[in-house]
Amino acid sequence: MNPGERAEWTMAALILGGLAYCVWHVTIWGYLPAPFFYEPSDVFADWFNPAIWARNPGTYDAWLSIYPPLSFVLLKLFGIDSCYAIRGEWDAGSGLAARDCDWVGLACIFGLYLLNVWLCWKSFAKMEPRTALPRTICVGLGMPMLCGLERGNLILLAFPAMVLAFGPVLRNVRLKALAAGFAVNLKVYLIGSIFGLLLVRRWARAEAALLAAVVVYLVSYAMLGRGSPVEIVENVRSFGKLQPANILDVWYSTTYQTFVALLEGDNFPLVGILGSRVVEGLAMLLPALQQFTQLLIVLAAAATWLRPEAVPPFRAVNLGMTMALISSEPGAYAQVLLLYFVMLEARRGVGRSWAIFMCYLLAVPLDIPLDRMAEVPRDSYFTGSTVMVTYQVVLGSFVRPLMIMTVAWGLSGETIRAVLADIRAGGWAQPRRFVRLPYRHRAGRS
Repeated sequence: MNPGERAEWTMAALILGGLAYCVWHVTIWGYLPAPFFYEPSDVFADWFNPAIWARNPGTYDAWLSIYPPLSFVLLKLFGIDSCYAIRGEWDAGSGLAARDCDWVGLACIFGLYLLNVWLCWKSFAKMEPRTALPRTICVGLGMPMLCGLERGNLILLAFPAMVLAFGPVLRNVRLKALAAGFAVNLKVYLIGSIFGLLLVRRWARAEAALLAAVVVYLVSYAMLGRGSPVEIVENVRSFGKLQPANILDVWYSTTYQTFVALLEGDNFPLVGILGSRVVEGLAMLLPALQQFTQLLIVLAAAATWLRPEAVPPFRAVNLGMTMALISSEPGAYAQVLLLYFVMLEARRGVGRSWAIFMCYLLAVPLDIPLDRMAEVPRDSYFTGSTVMVTYQVVLGSFVRPLMIMTVAWGLSGETIRAVLADIRAGGWAQPRRFVRLPYRHRAGRS
């Protein structure tokens, strides 16, 4: 076992240790520690709350959902209708109450989670067999996937669709296109992954994936009977105007957008602590870092377009998806897709090695407390009773977005380096016929 493999096993052991601590914390205190969601009564809420509106006609005009119709079609299919009704009528407040009744929904949540772990193993065993187990631990048992499980979020459905669409598990081109269409209809920001195919000039695959996305949308729209593009776009615009209220809004952020909004608002009294100059400097520096990362990804995308044969297709997909991840706030669980595609990389060179190391750190289900905020009573789903929850200011709230950006820096830098090396070796002129050889990165290959 070489030093790199030992390092990955060590990081995987740290993830397992963090998971053991979380189990102990729930057993003793009755709630999950940071960075898990701060409301212990809200477990699986991202599944059961939307499930009400899969059965209620007010999905887009009352609840103002930003989910495409497919999400609600599947939630209605994978659930028991009677659990969401009181006296035969749908009740908008029955979502969390349905957790004790809708065993089909609970079974789907855990079944999807186990499927995702298995898909991770299959993928990494094909690409990097010597480190397949620690990488499966990183993605399958790491914080982003566990966050998706705890929330019952639809990322549990979108993840297998992305793996089948762009990973090494599935080979059938038509099925891969259909899986891409499902992924986009579950999480709209995943449209960036399809544009990644255009960077490596996979015209037919990109066209088929976009067509599948349209067909899946039309079929699910017809089945649900609501969720027009105008309704979804308008709700997304309204959602984007929501302003953060307090430090809990940056509890588990993937970008600095919410943090900057807090700095510029009146509800986050950092001016008295750090001084106005420091706060003003951060309000300028943090958006600049985001813009620099976006520019670097654009440069890597341009390099990929120039020499697609020098870049593995899954990295091009990852670049498109990462741009969406750092440009919006899709939720902490969305990091699991970033982790998955990074873990398909070979551990060679500074850029890739750094990205892999950062992903292992992002997967550790622990955080470092900086200050204590308050101790308040909260209802706990795990104990079925009221528990005392200690809220803290944690380090991850401030450094996690930077860690994600450095992953983009590493992959973008490696992409640009590989393209420049290909140009130096073959010159600027490209062959008249574009031929792509199968990408492999077993030992001794890069």
